[in-house]
Amino acid sequence: QVQLEESGGGLVQAGGSLRLSCAASEIIFSINAMAWYRQPPGKQREWVATVSSGGRASYTDSVRGRFTISRDNAKNTVYLQMNSLEPDDAAVYYCNDPFGSFPWGPGTQVTVSS
Repeated sequence: QVQLEESGGGLVQAGGSLRLSCAASEIIFSINAMAWYRQPPGKQREWVATVSSGGRASYTDSVRGRFTISRDNAKNTVYLQMNSLEPDDAAVYYCNDPFGSFPWGPGTQVTVSS
């Protein structure tokens, strides 16, 4: 069974940066697009960004230009570099494929102070 584990979250001031990582327990990255999602407090989970198996990226409007998604297939890991963080970016961040096919990991908490 595929397991996803997110890491790299923390507390950061507005305008700061964080780099999130997501490691998978099986070699899936070479054939699947991967995505980051987030769930702000009291809200539903929302899509943030997707990276194709070939490295093509797409982003939700609110993070485009500030966040960068990337992947390292050799390490079975997908990253989310988050710059110019805003209080509205505070959420628990998760990774999965674009369809949410795999069991969700525990997520990693991102807190942004204003």
